[in-house]
Amino acid sequence: MPSAPSRRRIRGARRCDAIVASVRELLAEIPFAELSIAEITKRAGMTRSGFYFYFDSKYAVLAAILAERMAELEELTHDFAPIGAGETPLAFAKRTVAAAATVYASDDPAMRACLEAQNTDDQIRGMMNDFVDAVVGKIVRLVEQDPSARPISPDIGALVRTLAAVTALTVAGDRNFIGRGDDRGLAVEVIERLWASALWGGAGES
Repeated sequence: MPSAPSRRRIRGARRCDAIVASVRELLAEIPFAELSIAEITKRAGMTRSGFYFYFDSKYAVLAAILAERMAELEELTHDFAPIGAGETPLAFAKRTVAAAATVYASDDPAMRACLEAQNTDDQIRGMMNDFVDAVVGKIVRLVEQDPSARPISPDIGALVRTLAAVTALTVAGDRNFIGRGDDRGLAVEVIERLWASALWGGAGES
């Protein structure tokens, strides 16, 4: 039988999960800007003081959701593992872009709220910036250590950062990149080939 401290930790984890789940549900119904603590606590079935015991604001809940999505991207890419044996640069690009598309899916209200909140909240913006910096650093090291890489610019960091930004905006559904027809499939295919061409000179595009 769990000890009293263990039971409290389990109970606390469940309450945190209930708050996060409530915010996810509510974001499918109303914009984040209109979301109130009262609505969150009502949906979670707890008091206002109970909410503030675990989170200091609705932005803190959003930060927790963002952290989950970032961890998911690292898991899907195997922490941005190098190109595998027999894997072409294009296959690597497809694998990486597919992972980004899953995490940045614009039809996920919570992720859409995170992308919008980075314009108004320092914590969300800082988390997004730190994560992008980490991702860019990992891909730069991957390219620098790959003897088959043929980057189109000697500034690999700037090149990868540009590719990452274009990828995030495309998979998130930015119409400047996918057009009015919302044919994300074609836009994503362009992004995949752009990664392969920009970093490996288009090698192994089949």
